[in-house]
Amino acid sequence: MSDVMIRTSGLTKRFGDVKALDQVDFEVRKGEVVGFLGPNGAGKSTTMRILTCFISPSAGSATVHGFDVFDHPLEVRKKIGYLPQRAPLYPEMNVWEYLEFTSQVRGLDGSSFKNRLRRVVEVCGLAQVLGKDIGNLSHGYRQRVGLGQALMHDPPILILDEPTSDLDPNEKAEVIRYIQEIGKDRTILLSTHNLAEVEQACARAIIVSKGRVVADGNLEDIRSRAGSVRYFVGFASAGNGSAAPTKQAARDALAALGGAKKVSESPTEEGLHRFEITGSKDSDLRPDIFKLAVAKGWVLLELRRDAQSLDSVFRDLTRADERLDRGSSWRDADEAAASAE
Repeated sequence: MSDVMIRTSGLTKRFGDVKALDQVDFEVRKGEVVGFLGPNGAGKSTTMRILTCFISPSAGSATVHGFDVFDHPLEVRKKIGYLPQRAPLYPEMNVWEYLEFTSQVRGLDGSSFKNRLRRVVEVCGLAQVLGKDIGNLSHGYRQRVGLGQALMHDPPILILDEPTSDLDPNEKAEVIRYIQEIGKDRTILLSTHNLAEVEQACARAIIVSKGRVVADGNLEDIRSRAGSVRYFVGFASAGNGSAAPTKQAARDALAALGGAKKVSESPTEEGLHRFEITGSKDSDLRPDIFKLAVAKGWVLLELRRDAQSLDSVFRDLTRADERLDRGSSWRDADEAAASAE
């Protein structure tokens, strides 16, 4: 049996004259936790709704656990747990009642429900709220309940669409921790525009923009697509018995280094001049920066080289796509998809 759990081929979706998805191809293999990244309106939710059988594609195909989403939607639904951006909860039910109801919908008998409930309560941290009405829970606990219902039938695949939206930072951290735990023994496709969440929970990312895949690979490979790296440099601005550069003198000297593309001053504490330098990824400016400090007699307090952040690469990839055909309203396409449920 193939270890490909999710596959799309030429996946296309139109809403009237607007093409929300345009020839989307990707695969997610067994055991992977993959971030599905893109700005608002990029086509993420449209893709999630096709994979979960809420809407059908206009062209192309999508399979989940080997079943076509159009030809075998019931088989697909048995294999996935789905948590949409806002979980469809019943606020008048308590947590136990709701999870029991969702397990019955999934065809679990009483014994199976109790066995699964123990595990779901443990994994999602729901022990303290089992008897509480969902309508009285915080946003964070409601998302935990939504995650619990997606796990009740023990699916091999989880599809999570913006699971931390509307949560505060502490609640987001908790939900991501639960996703990390769940991802140890199942396949997860995590749709989000939050890059920090992807870096915490995923080893691989698929980036979409304007309905197209613009990058697909592990995070290090995607970062390596950047054409530059950053250097953080700090000079003492006074004291230490050494010559102290002015901000302008230090900035001019750094900008004159071969390979320095851009120099900008960074906020810092008193007594330190700190700069961020952008340089080519094919060369290392650190030896030249050190030699400059020695030659000038400046006290070098900081020198650090960082690969381009995922955030920067994401902006570069999607900004280039955004400049094309600004007249098209891709956000409208995703909103149209939501209304088509």
